[in-house]
Amino acid sequence: MSTADSYLKNYRKLKQIADIMREQQDLDVDQLVKMVNEATVAYKKCQARIEAVEKALKLEP
Repeated sequence: MSTADSYLKNYRKLKQIADIMREQQDLDVDQLVKMVNEATVAYKKCQARIEAVEKALKLEP
């Protein structure tokens, strides 16, 4: 899996979790904890990829 695929996979996971949380009125606390943990991992992976791309795009003097 390429890093772009990894980013997209994690972005889609974040979107899916946000959609579920937005649509469901009664979330089970255990389910919520699991979703928050998964979202945290996915977010950190997306953020790391964004930072890597930003670093690669900076022009060195």
